[in-house]
Amino acid sequence: MTNEMLIEELIEDGYLKTPALIDAFKKIDRAKFVPAGEESHAYENRPLPLPEGQTISQPLTVAFLLELLEPKRGEKILDVGAGSGWQAALLAELVGETGKVIAVERVKELQEFAAENLAKFGFTERGVARVVHGDASAGYTPEAPYDKIIAAAAAETIPEAWKEQVKVGGRIVAPAKEAIILLEKTGPEEFEERVFHGFRFVPLIKG
Repeated sequence: MTNEMLIEELIEDGYLKTPALIDAFKKIDRAKFVPAGEESHAYENRPLPLPEGQTISQPLTVAFLLELLEPKRGEKILDVGAGSGWQAALLAELVGETGKVIAVERVKELQEFAAENLAKFGFTERGVARVVHGDASAGYTPEAPYDKIIAAAAAETIPEAWKEQVKVGGRIVAPAKEAIILLEKTGPEEFEERVFHGFRFVPLIKG
């Protein structure tokens, strides 16, 4: 299995649609983000293990989340649960030099791993993305507000802090229980919600 074969599979199955996102998947190779010993599985369409019971999300799930989020050039995006840094790197490629990605990871070992992986692509040194060690269940106020917020771990409900920290006109894409929630902020306290069932995620842990 190669990266090209994985991308072709995601396109054929309807998960990857947007040209910019397809290009990002081509440039940001998942093999650069897997732990030692997992390289041979990098292009398999399944989650891969990380320390502390975390995972690198399944490629089809990442594609689905990012298609819903619709990242655009110049946007500032909060990525909750950096993990290996793969999703943050895809986001950094999509927002470009005028954008910014803040990825927050509560597991110190993973925060360092993600930062190392992002540095392979020069995103950190160019100021496009950085990985912060901390708990983002309450958002990340130093960089708020955000154009968009995305999470890779499932909460019971979307945290109120995230709703407050996203701009009007912005989006939140996050798992809740075994579904993916898309919230579009239509006013200071108004949201339109869409729910997509049939997904499983590691839980969002506070603290």
